[in-house]
Amino acid sequence: MSPKTLSVFLLAAAASFAVAGCDDITEPLQERLDSAARPQVRVYAADQRTTYEAARAALGQMGFSFVRGGPAAGELEALSGLEQGDIEGSTEQISLKAKFSASPGGTEVSVWFKEIVEGDSEHRQGFATETPLKDTPLYETFFRSIQGGVDSRK
Repeated sequence: MSPKTLSVFLLAAAASFAVAGCDDITEPLQERLDSAARPQVRVYAADQRTTYEAARAALGQMGFSFVRGGPAAGELEALSGLEQGDIEGSTEQISLKAKFSASPGGTEVSVWFKEIVEGDSEHRQGFATETPLKDTPLYETFFRSIQGGVDSRK
């Protein structure tokens, strides 16, 4: 076999191994990305307006500020306060997004929390990264606070 033929053969073999391995690598990565993008969901035995008002009250208890939304829209967005990041000059913040929809048991609430990190908040404002938070106690705290608000309105 000539050196040129051998080179082509090795290149083709390497390319086929690389492509064959992509399925094994991308599937777990895609599963992780999909699971991070999924909301945490709870159903409350109350109408949508009552559940929304309980969620809005929960924001204050958790130190979040209301950004936008309303019971008629079935949406709620909020932000935590800015905190000093791990790296000097960086800031961190948590965003909350909730959707409210009618459910046979009352109102279904879907919630997403994201961490927002701005690496150099003094010189590069507006350049932040958002990372979905899937294993944070914030979900349970928020859901328990909503339940407490719903129970107090009965």
